Amino acid sequence: MYIVNSYPLAVFLCFITMLCWGSWANTQKLTSLKWPYQLFYWDYTIGVLLLSLILGLTAGSTGNEGRPFLEDLMQADGSSYFAALAGGFIFNLSNLLIVAATAIAGMAVAFPIAVGLALALGVLFNYMKAPVGDPVLLTVGVSLVVVAIIVQSFASKKVSENKGKNAAKGVIVAVLSGIIMSLFNRFVVESMSLDFSNPEIGKFTPYSAIFVFSVGIFLSNFIFNTYFMGHPLEGEKVTYKDYFTKGNTQLHIIGILGGVIWSLGMAFNILSAEQAGPAISYGLGQGATLIAAIWGVFIWKEFKNAPKGINKYLIAMFLCFLAGLMIIIYAGM
Repeated sequence: MYIVNSYPLAVFLCFITMLCWGSWANTQKLTSLKWPYQLFYWDYTIGVLLLSLILGLTAGSTGNEGRPFLEDLMQADGSSYFAALAGGFIFNLSNLLIVAATAIAGMAVAFPIAVGLALALGVLFNYMKAPVGDPVLLTVGVSLVVVAIIVQSFASKKVSENKGKNAAKGVIVAVLSGIIMSLFNRFVVESMSLDFSNPEIGKFTPYSAIFVFSVGIFLSNFIFNTYFMGHPLEGEKVTYKDYFTKGNTQLHIIGILGGVIWSLGMAFNILSAEQAGPAISYGLGQGATLIAAIWGVFIWKEFKNAPKGINKYLIAMFLCFLAGLMIIIYAGM
């Protein structure tokens, strides 16, 4: 299988992860006027699962290092399957909440709060599992991200005052999403051997871990998304019949594309974990908050009608995120 053999390449792939994880929600925004987020999300999970399988059968089955994809799936023990599937279940609940928060309050509000909070807590949890990187620098970097979240909360409050209860509701949903999201990656890491070239018996290598994790996302959708279809946080109730009768090919393709974009980011993030360490690779990947905020502010104009003075909060947020991410990178050198 293909693996990453250098720290600079691992950091580069983490930046690609950042772009993917910060950009996939644009597909949900593109469909939001015609397609409820719950129905979009079915196509999204299909895209996640499809790409993980394609990567496993291609990059995960070539080369001389590690174990081939199918062989790796066959040798893994029950605890590895449980951990990867549990990671998928946890991630899916958190991601459904962030999709709902995006539908309610927009990308520029939902992502910095949810994913920023997940970054701060997730780095801590991953470092406790695999302490790679300078702990002092990691603490400083994560602290700056937390400051960015606080600044973003002030900006969100201004938007909330301007738009009414909906934005405030979106912030609450985003916070809940971030807390839950911070937990999923440690389960995926638990299912894997962090020596990709000579992997531990019974543990997954990256491609099989990503695939089983994606299966967990898809299976849990029948529980979580079914609930949100009948008890929506935003909009009207929808049914499975609506998925087959109210959508069109373009809407389905956009949703699947969103899943493919996110899944590619996940693959690069996991492949980077051996060289960069799980805490740093996860922390950099979750810098997606910055990318999503850029999309929301500059492309979707989500703060267009916000009160005067909001720009100072946005600039401070961007600067804190950038400084925090740079320090997290340096912590692994």
